[in-house]
Amino acid sequence: MTNVLAQSLTDACGVEPSFICEWVFDTTDSEAVAEIVGWLVERPFKIVVILLGAWIVKRFVVRALDRLVNRLVESRVKEEEEAGSDDLVSRMGRKARGKLQRIHEQAERSKQKTLTLGAVLRNIASFAIYAMATLAMLGELGLNLGPFIAGAGIIGLAVGFGAQSLVRDFIAGVFIIIEDQYGIGDFVDVGDASGTVERVTLRATVMRDVHGTVWVVPNGEIRRVGNSSQLWARTVLDVDVAYDTDIDLAASVIKSVADEVWNEGLESATILEEPEIWGVQNFGADAISIRLAVKTEPGEQWATGRVIRARLKKAFDVHGIEIPFPQRTVWVHTVTDRTKADAAGTEVRDDLLERRSGGDSDE
Repeated sequence: MTNVLAQSLTDACGVEPSFICEWVFDTTDSEAVAEIVGWLVERPFKIVVILLGAWIVKRFVVRALDRLVNRLVESRVKEEEEAGSDDLVSRMGRKARGKLQRIHEQAERSKQKTLTLGAVLRNIASFAIYAMATLAMLGELGLNLGPFIAGAGIIGLAVGFGAQSLVRDFIAGVFIIIEDQYGIGDFVDVGDASGTVERVTLRATVMRDVHGTVWVVPNGEIRRVGNSSQLWARTVLDVDVAYDTDIDLAASVIKSVADEVWNEGLESATILEEPEIWGVQNFGADAISIRLAVKTEPGEQWATGRVIRARLKKAFDVHGIEIPFPQRTVWVHTVTDRTKADAAGTEVRDDLLERRSGGDSDE
């Protein structure tokens, strides 16, 4: 009799009967009633609990992503405010307005990209959470999810192997945008290629080098990034002078030329701070190197270096400072008396041999 009741309870409430279903079965002693109560009360209640749990988890994840995005946006705004400080405007005057406008546009684009990325991450998180909740609800309804999960696992495995590089590029692109490693207009060096960034997507970075070649670099292939266009840049010039040059005079000339460029405020060679002479850098085979450091606007360090080099050549010519070139010392050995005697003895022997050869011919 006990086995029969246990079998009836299993048929009505399943292998692991819940408290409600078991109580209804014990109270009514009816398998049909217990099964109906299970369908109308217990399973809907579990589904509601699953949906509520999914909603709570989604709210928690979305709030965490919103905090992350807000911190990133605040950092972009702070960088823009620092770049547009009154001190910078007072030092740069009219040119500051144009530069600040570009900085503002870049910061705005970066902010919009961050907000868009946040929306994408929220949608992905919501989809994943509700997909798991849907599977749990289908399981509560008694559907056999084994074949579905097995098929989805096989498809996911195949897609994972085939698209692992795409997934890697996507994840790397997310971190590039979140960390603001570089943006459109920055000059970057990513190892295999370097150039000005023209487009940044979640899959790849597009840049153009100085020769006009467009490079498309997958984000997952980027191991390190050298950005020459953030906030400020520096051009470092090692100026070579001859060994017999007055070092103090050469350093003074170099400093005066750099200060002249600084005070002029050229459009393409904007120097932000007073140029610095760091002193003698190296004793080379042919010259002494004096190092000059100049802090410039990002992206203008190369033009600034070219302008200073051209003016240094003219200034060195005026002050008689020699720009060295490779020099070598050649030692010429003179012929000694012993060498002359050896040469004379050789000539005598050759003459005797020639005469002997001539006498033998006459015979």
